[in-house]
Amino acid sequence: MAVPDCPDSLVVFDFDETLANESSDDAVARAAPGGKLPDWLTSQYRDGQYNEQMQRVMAYLAQQGVPESSIRQQVAHIPETPGLTPLLNYLRSLGNRVDCVVMSDANSYFIEAWLSHHKARPLFSQIFTNPSHWDEASRGLVIANHHAHSCARGCPDNMCKQKVIRDFLERRSQQGKGQYRRVFYVGDGANDVCPCLALGQSDVAFARRDFPMHRILTQETHTLIHTHKERGGEEKMRDGEIERERGGEGMVTVHPWSSGEDIVKFMKTIMEEK
Repeated sequence: MAVPDCPDSLVVFDFDETLANESSDDAVARAAPGGKLPDWLTSQYRDGQYNEQMQRVMAYLAQQGVPESSIRQQVAHIPETPGLTPLLNYLRSLGNRVDCVVMSDANSYFIEAWLSHHKARPLFSQIFTNPSHWDEASRGLVIANHHAHSCARGCPDNMCKQKVIRDFLERRSQQGKGQYRRVFYVGDGANDVCPCLALGQSDVAFARRDFPMHRILTQETHTLIHTHKERGGEEKMRDGEIERERGGEGMVTVHPWSSGEDIVKFMKTIMEEK
């Protein structure tokens, strides 16, 4: 049951290549001597082991004498994604109608540095990511896993965003804060697909056009539509939208975006409904 003080909608943003227009990992690499990490280091990365690799990278940078200020500067100065300023301004104009959070497999140090530099931190009520802090003794960044999970969809070992969303909404309910009428999820990567399974028929997943999230959801949608039509159903695609069937839980609309202005335009059609 909704309560009077509960925001109408929740807006969830990924960080790398969704808010910031580049992976923070790539930005940090530019702080290394010569502006790049050695091949022997980059070749150690394994899928699902982001934290482990970043700890090796930070240890290497410390050994090379790279100061914290250089690392922070590289991350903080990553440009915004196209049209992000109009989008954030629109969300600010909605006031307490929306609750905005960041949900990312990066880390708190990178995200806080970037949001602060771009003067966007006050907009976000919470940041769900891998906790981190700068350790003066080792002159490096210490990163911990956000949580453990048993997701079978191939999420990184340290974060399943579907679990994060479900746990967050359940906590709100237990705290008597009420339910959001809808959830908007804005992402780009493969690990932004799993949280879409936590969305319902009133929700929207904004997938950055031609990035992994968009490609994967489009492929899965076409498979589902084909199966649906074989069973006598009708194709459900219109005006660039993709409505994705999810068993008994209804449909979630997947809307591609190239600019934050695409998201503003689509959100207005929903938020201004009477």
